[in-house]
Amino acid sequence: MANIFLGSDHAGFGLKKEIIDLLQNMSLFVLDMGCDSETISVDYPLYARKVVEAVLANPENRGILICGTGLGMSVAANRFPGIRAALCQELYTAKMSRLHNDANILVMGGRIVGSGLGREIVRVWLSTPFEGGRHQERLNIIDSWHPDPKDHL
Repeated sequence: MANIFLGSDHAGFGLKKEIIDLLQNMSLFVLDMGCDSETISVDYPLYARKVVEAVLANPENRGILICGTGLGMSVAANRFPGIRAALCQELYTAKMSRLHNDANILVMGGRIVGSGLGREIVRVWLSTPFEGGRHQERLNIIDSWHPDPKDHL
C-alpha cells in the first residue's frame, strides 16, 4: 500500500484526528487533506475531491473520508469513475467492502461511529485483501462504463 489520504468536513474532524493517530501508530504514511477545524462549517465535496484525486493518482493509494453521516462523502466520491467508496458503520461491511468490492476509499460518519469502533473499522478495512475472481469480473463491468477515470477529473 502506498499512501493513505484522509479528508473530512467539520462534522468528521474529531474522528479523523483519532484515525490519523491510529494510522501513524501503525507506521503508515498518512496525508491529511483537510479540513483543519470542527469550528468552521465547510463544504464536504471539496475535501472528497482532494482525496479522490490522490487515490486515483496511484492504484495502491487508499483514502478515508469522514463527514457527519458519511452519506455526503459517499455520494461525492462515487461520482468519479475508478472510485469505489464504501460507507461502513460496522465491521462486517468494512470487511466485505474490501473482500468483494475492492473499495479504495473508506467512508464513515463522525456523528454515527465512535472513535473505538472507527479505529476497528479502519483496522479491518486495511487488513482485508480483495478476493478477486468473480468479484473482479463484476468490477470490470462497472469500469467498462467509464474506461478512463482520469478523463472525469
